[in-house]
Amino acid sequence: MGFSTNLHALAERRTAERGPVRVGLIGAGKFGSMFLTQVPTSSAIAVSAIADLDVDGAKAACKAGGWPEERIAATAFLDNGLALAARDDVDVVVEATGVPEAGITHARAAIGHGKHVVMVNVEADVLAGPLLAHEAEAAGVVYSMAYGDQPALVCELVDWARACGFTVIAAGKGTKYLPEYHASTPDTVWEHYGLSVEEAAKAGMNPQMFNSFLDGTKSAIEMAAIANATGLRPPPNGLEFPPCGVARLPRLLRPIPEGGILASKGQVEVVSSLSRGGHEVEGDLRWGVYVVFEAPNNYARACFRQYGLETDPSGRYAALYRPFHLIGMELNVSILSAALRGEPTGVCRSFTGDVVAVAKRALKAGEMLDGEGGYTVWGKLLPAETSLAVAGLPVGLAHGVMLTRDVAEGSVVTWADVMLDEESEVVKLRRAMERLGTGAKPEAAAMR
Repeated sequence: MGFSTNLHALAERRTAERGPVRVGLIGAGKFGSMFLTQVPTSSAIAVSAIADLDVDGAKAACKAGGWPEERIAATAFLDNGLALAARDDVDVVVEATGVPEAGITHARAAIGHGKHVVMVNVEADVLAGPLLAHEAEAAGVVYSMAYGDQPALVCELVDWARACGFTVIAAGKGTKYLPEYHASTPDTVWEHYGLSVEEAAKAGMNPQMFNSFLDGTKSAIEMAAIANATGLRPPPNGLEFPPCGVARLPRLLRPIPEGGILASKGQVEVVSSLSRGGHEVEGDLRWGVYVVFEAPNNYARACFRQYGLETDPSGRYAALYRPFHLIGMELNVSILSAALRGEPTGVCRSFTGDVVAVAKRALKAGEMLDGEGGYTVWGKLLPAETSLAVAGLPVGLAHGVMLTRDVAEGSVVTWADVMLDEESEVVKLRRAMERLGTGAKPEAAAMR
């Protein structure tokens, strides 16, 4: 696809003329570790600094990723992301903490110091991405989604289709989903993955993080990011997660009047690798991404068939998909695109989709919400105007905050249901984005 074309040649030229692109990584977890393992074989990339609260763990991640001792010794290790963002030996900051408030703080600091930002932290991006992108543009730097993660890969497919002159009907990803997963907690997550608690612990797997993948929250966040980057619409009442294999993509993901499930053309959706009975779907897209697009005329329909595309029975709708993604192992594409082309590999441009917190069980006043993947709430994708109308609490702010009144199971938690610090940076920025509303430009949302 288009994002990576000619990047290697540009990188070789840059390295010969000025040396490698200097990267600062904040957060050496799974995504960060997968990026780090590519560094020794990427001559155009040099990681000059790594920030992580667990410095020893970050060094261990480098060693596990094949770094020689001399490279580790030559790298600065810090426990402070703000200090990393201020360093003179960093051209591109990769924010991979996964913590919304930290991500926003680090991104704004990096932008303020004239650094490009690759935002792995989709949670932060959904909270305030359009405003962060505007700040970066005003500062003359790039703010970008992370290539290798599914949102950027979906944005690439959408861009490909539109650049070719096709109308995008639907786009999204696959995942493992059943309706009961919304109630899953860190105590029940491993049974759904077919792992024992001991096996998961031995592998260093974080139960709350993996539960966010399972309970629908991560999917909602990623689809909101895609909606905000592409203008595609969220489903009116949240993701449906229909069971669907690759052969059925253009049959199922078309408008309802034509036999599909879409409320309208131009929508995001996540397809499940499991039937509602729990059986694996043939040709599932659990690890992949897709786009469904429309033939503009009968000649194009005939071409779809002639060249082997999956189509609906009419031949009008076709699908293109990628079955896998390698998250951090593909991150170089974003880094090089930002530093060498001045272009993002996907960026939030509007407030189109939002993810609100929904009670997993009956919640009582005085309880503390524990955020994404926890015991109390899951994240539901809504159109931004619906989220604003119901005053839904963004799931990214539903961590470590106290309920001020009861919330029924399955109900949306609202701003009025919790006690929040309205003076915190992340709350103020989010409020600014809400004042921006849907469809307006970021310049209209002056922070107050």
